[in-house]
Amino acid sequence: MKRPIKFSVVVLVACLIATANLHAQEKPLKVLLVAGGCCHDYETQTKLLKEGIEKRINAKVTVEFNPSKGTDARFKIYESDDWAKGYDVILHDECSASVTERPYVDRILAAHRSGVPAVNLHCAMHSYRWGDFRNPVEIGADNAGWYEMIGVQSTGHGPQSPIDVVYTDTDNPITKGLSNWTTINEELYNNVRVFGNTTVLASGDQVQQPRKRDLKDNPDAKPQTSNAVVVWTNTYGPNKTKIFSTTLGHNNETVGDDRYLDLVTRGLLWSTGNLKAE
Repeated sequence: MKRPIKFSVVVLVACLIATANLHAQEKPLKVLLVAGGCCHDYETQTKLLKEGIEKRINAKVTVEFNPSKGTDARFKIYESDDWAKGYDVILHDECSASVTERPYVDRILAAHRSGVPAVNLHCAMHSYRWGDFRNPVEIGADNAGWYEMIGVQSTGHGPQSPIDVVYTDTDNPITKGLSNWTTINEELYNNVRVFGNTTVLASGDQVQQPRKRDLKDNPDAKPQTSNAVVVWTNTYGPNKTKIFSTTLGHNNETVGDDRYLDLVTRGLLWSTGNLKAE
């Protein structure tokens, strides 16, 4: 009986080595992180995102960073028609509200229409907007392209205060097993329109204290609770490209929070078809 046992051990070891080699040969997910522009500490947040994602999954995050602090931040990589070539997913974290050049924006969207997945964070929702963007846009309108890709149209936010994040679709592979949580002071982005292909994954409740102008108009103004979609997925264009988005992520402490990084990483995996049960 000694030989069969020894043979079995050898086979088992060989299988384990083969499995280890297989995992070692798996190619890392190639992520392009585009960040910069108004109102946020993108220099720090790019580091938090890159380190957090690469720590969690087999990924190589390439950062395209513009140190500009203005809403007119542009990115050289977008000047090429094949700007997304070689990347598995694009992580949009730019804040470029006043960049309105249609050919520039169309180049970005063309990559996603052709099938390159996207993950959109926070101020990406308030980028590339023009015309009457404060009212619900019509599908196919000149200024609707960016919102159609994202899946939710947002135009502004309230004051900074904690947001109660409630996962409303707990069976979705992205949110399955995640627990509801309350952020530090954050911005709750409004929802002007939620498009038909959008799947809502989480909503946010925020108690908003009266602003100075509110108290000026009404000294007896009371705090109000606002609610908005804060995490969702979308399918975009003829190829039904997978798009994941969250409006959370204004402050560094939120971006560096394990709960936030877990969520974003799952969104990356889902968008690329790599989200497995384990």
